[in-house]
Amino acid sequence: MKKNSREEIIQAAIFLFNTKGFQGTTVRDIASKANVNVANISYYFQNKNGLLEYCFTHYYENYINEVEKGMAVLEADAYACMQNVVKSIVLFQSENFHLTRFILRELSLDTQVVREMMSTYLTKERYLITKILEKGMSRQEFKKVNINFFIIQLKGLLSMPFLNSQYISEVLHIFPHEKYFIEKYYLEITNWLENILMTPAHIKSQYNVAAPPFAMNSVPVRRAKQIPAGGASGVSLRYAAD
Repeated sequence: MKKNSREEIIQAAIFLFNTKGFQGTTVRDIASKANVNVANISYYFQNKNGLLEYCFTHYYENYINEVEKGMAVLEADAYACMQNVVKSIVLFQSENFHLTRFILRELSLDTQVVREMMSTYLTKERYLITKILEKGMSRQEFKKVNINFFIIQLKGLLSMPFLNSQYISEVLHIFPHEKYFIEKYYLEITNWLENILMTPAHIKSQYNVAAPPFAMNSVPVRRAKQIPAGGASGVSLRYAAD
């Protein structure tokens, strides 16, 4: 079967950018990992910066597409709309674990690519979330909330497990790429949403209703191993958050 060199380059870049950082990765590193000639990278992406821009654009085009899918029920139910959007984001980030982690780290830097992503995709995300909140408040389905501070809190909840995945796995023994975590964490976020947003007349407890199953694509991340006291190795860590 003929290898797709372009896809191999993209996957190699995502892996290396995530593990070594953008600055710590060279074009030769990417070519070696992808098992292609350096000229292939120049042909498809011009240079490493071209690859970075592709990763950002590809990620946020799909990210915003997932958010927009969740907007479909806004006119019928603002809270259900917010739940759909949150679920779509959590699933998308988990299924694109390596790329999500890298993208979130890069967003903390003041670069030209990051400024472009902020002004294009993240501004649109803010507009869509604001639209949900304003609709819910106008219909008195939601409490009055400060939109900017709500977005700060929501983004923090959505990004923490992926941005700080090393802490999450090594200290808390929780694995944000796994289906079990995604289902549990989604329920925790919706519980927070209910407490922050819902008026008593519109409470819809998510803990009294069976959550719909999550359909996740496979995520190429292996569970970390822990060496317990006594020196025996190879014991899989278990979840602490049952």
